[in-house]
Amino acid sequence: VPMLYQDMERTDTPFWSYFCQISDSTTSYGSYSGAVPNEKITWGKLDIDTPKFIIESDATIVAPLIFAYLLGM
Repeated sequence: VPMLYQDMERTDTPFWSYFCQISDSTTSYGSYSGAVPNEKITWGKLDIDTPKFIIESDATIVAPLIFAYLLGM
């Protein structure tokens, strides 16, 4: 999305509707996975009012639990 805003000047590109991050990495390690939602606001991906959730855990454990819940399993 930032490329669409900055490079192509596409201001009609919508922000993400919500953001949920599952990661065992933190920004203290300098990884992309650990980038906090506020950093994505500066990249033009999220709006300041976009619902944001951070789950600090192993995605191989947490993601299947969340998907099973969402799919009603």
